[in-house]
Amino acid sequence: MKIGFIGLGNMATAMIGGIIGKGLYGRDELIGSAKTVETAQRVAKKYGIETCTDNQRVASCADVLVLAVKPIFLPEVISEISDSIDGSKLVISIAAGKSIEWLEEQFGTTLRLVRCMPNTPALVGEACTCVCLKEDTTEEDRKFVLKLMESFGTASVLPERLIDAFTGVAGSSPAYVFLFLEAMADAAVRAGIPRKQAYEFAAQSVLGSAKLMLETGKHPGELKDMVCSPGGTTIEAVKVLEEKGLRAAVIDAVEACVNKSKML
Repeated sequence: MKIGFIGLGNMATAMIGGIIGKGLYGRDELIGSAKTVETAQRVAKKYGIETCTDNQRVASCADVLVLAVKPIFLPEVISEISDSIDGSKLVISIAAGKSIEWLEEQFGTTLRLVRCMPNTPALVGEACTCVCLKEDTTEEDRKFVLKLMESFGTASVLPERLIDAFTGVAGSSPAYVFLFLEAMADAAVRAGIPRKQAYEFAAQSVLGSAKLMLETGKHPGELKDMVCSPGGTTIEAVKVLEEKGLRAAVIDAVEACVNKSKML
């Protein structure tokens, strides 16, 4: 088995790190191409895999090909490698805004094709990835792609019509969380806590809260109620957040993200 990556940016290297770290495939079974020699050499040194700047070479030798370039560069890359792609290869695209139908039109042929969208926590092995399958995707390919994506986080299958909703709630949401963390830390600094500790306290609290919800399976409202003691400090903070429209702001933000994703 040879897995090829066209593009060696953050997402591709997160995948490579996960695959190697989980022992799914050996370093000699991975190959990647980058736009610059510097990037190719850096990735080769860090992960011990073969790299180059020749997309066609990677496409030709790979049994599984991951398209990990920015959407704006996809037409050029596909034109370059299309002669090397046939129905025997599994093609995985992680490019935002490019549908399965669009990809097949660009390649000009029917493909074993899966579309995936991981988010940036992939960089620390905690991605949330959406996997969109064609109707004719085999069970073997489905299991393979899920196993690959789960090497650097969690992965779930969704119909492609819901990928824009996934973008709003998971693909872009790390930015919302970082904004929330920054605001909490600013408040802590205002209250006298040193900046470094303020970020650590805020980040660990969010991490722990998410883990508590996932591991207990409890509804977030129930967990919120567990923290809100009668007449206590937390319920005062919750009151202010409700008055300021936190829920409505988050819903509106996700909706705006979803609508923008549909326009890409």
